[in-house]
Amino acid sequence: MLVTFTACGRRETPVDTALETQTLHVALEAEPRDLDPQVQVAFSDMHVSLALFEGLTAVDEATSEPVPAAAERWEVSDDGRTWTFYLREDLKWSDGEALVAEDFRYSLRRALSPSQQFEYAYVLYPIAGAEDFNAGRDPEGARLGIAAPDARTLVLTLSEPNPALAAILALPIAFPVPQHVIEPPEAEERGRRWTRPGTLVGNGPFRLVEWTPNQRIVTERNPHFRTAEETRLGGIVFYPYENAPAQEAAFRAGQIHLTTGVPLSRIAAYRGEQPERLREDPFLSTGFLRFNTTRRPFDDVRARRAFALAIDREALVRHVLLGGLPASALTPPKTGDYTARAGVTFDPEAARQLLAEAGFPGGRGFPKIEIMTFTSEVNQRLLEALQQQWRAELGVEVSLVLKEQRVWLEDERQLNYDISNARWIGDYVDPSTFLEVFLGSSGNNATGWSDAEYDAWVEAARSEQDETKRLELFQQAEARLLEAAAIAPIYHGTSTYLIHPSVRGWKPALLGFHRFQDVWLEEAR
Repeated sequence: MLVTFTACGRRETPVDTALETQTLHVALEAEPRDLDPQVQVAFSDMHVSLALFEGLTAVDEATSEPVPAAAERWEVSDDGRTWTFYLREDLKWSDGEALVAEDFRYSLRRALSPSQQFEYAYVLYPIAGAEDFNAGRDPEGARLGIAAPDARTLVLTLSEPNPALAAILALPIAFPVPQHVIEPPEAEERGRRWTRPGTLVGNGPFRLVEWTPNQRIVTERNPHFRTAEETRLGGIVFYPYENAPAQEAAFRAGQIHLTTGVPLSRIAAYRGEQPERLREDPFLSTGFLRFNTTRRPFDDVRARRAFALAIDREALVRHVLLGGLPASALTPPKTGDYTARAGVTFDPEAARQLLAEAGFPGGRGFPKIEIMTFTSEVNQRLLEALQQQWRAELGVEVSLVLKEQRVWLEDERQLNYDISNARWIGDYVDPSTFLEVFLGSSGNNATGWSDAEYDAWVEAARSEQDETKRLELFQQAEARLLEAAAIAPIYHGTSTYLIHPSVRGWKPALLGFHRFQDVWLEEAR
């Protein structure tokens, strides 16, 4: 094996050699569940999909607004119910096959297919007939409002006007997937085989070369991408890490250009000594707890409310998280024109009273329960602090369980938990992206909680054209969610990570989505 050394005898690192090859080395929070974009629910998994696929629209980092991507433009009818997307000329898949409107029609139908049960399918419910098709009430999709009248035109008919549709279509659930690769014989599978190297075909700026589980995902520039001649990166290598200290060590060793986080003990040092390598970007996100409302003791709202009221959020943000804002509600403040009026406060006296009413005075007789999270330093420290707060304020003991991200996600989906530590990142800048998660029909709900009034308010907001009335419907829904305590909000986050000075074009992104085709490497000054 040939080993290259610099003039001073130091062995070159991947970051050292990256300038010549224009290869970006990026950390991931965990090993991806899959590279099928329609399967994905974890934010870190979606980063890889942004390299391998492209939707009709994309998210502009600077404005958080949808912009043209595979579609060069779109038109909306006067009544807001018919959206016509015009695809760019000569779009191709990464294998050189033509990409046409029928591919998008097929992919949206697949995303909604009742046989697939994709968790994110509910965000496409604004499309006419989508919910009935997804629920199996219209098994053939005869009433589904998706049409491709010609190779470059896709028409979506909505059941009610929805101005967020262009932003929704920038999500991986709406990305095109290659029917000519998936079918046959895998039409009814959740994408496990077609997403492997040598088989995966996408339409993004990069294409898959290697996927070595728990080690790395290697991509190279896709020569068939619509702006391949303008894409400066030659490739991206993604590395899954289980914790921030390992990422930071790799960053210092020149193994990666970008981390997803920073060890809590190192943030102050970077702020003071290497501020050019530390990024603390605004991030539309909320960290919260899910309660399994189908399992004792959290089938009793009094127990759930007791745990939510016994959380000192100010202390957690100040002493444990070292950043962000305390969260009294699910939706971050000033999300568009919306700030929740309702909120959960720190009220240990009320918490103890509720726990006593639930049958556990002073915590006596409280069953053994667990709080689960996926492995990370921040998560572990946060939950250890919560254990201490609940012990001090409620007299209860809670066991902490750390799991791989994919196991944690599946256990949430199967309601195989007592309490789960979670985070939601806004898909677009609107309260609906947070509040629709807890609809009874949402595949991302994962609490077992469903409420007819809540659903009615959120669904009415979808079609309400008067903005004042629409936001008031969300206020009512959020108040109901917090009263029912299906969740307990904890913090609103920032995105704190390390970036090598040679990385260019990596803009702050409120929604966390970055367009890799606009990134390049340049010698640091």
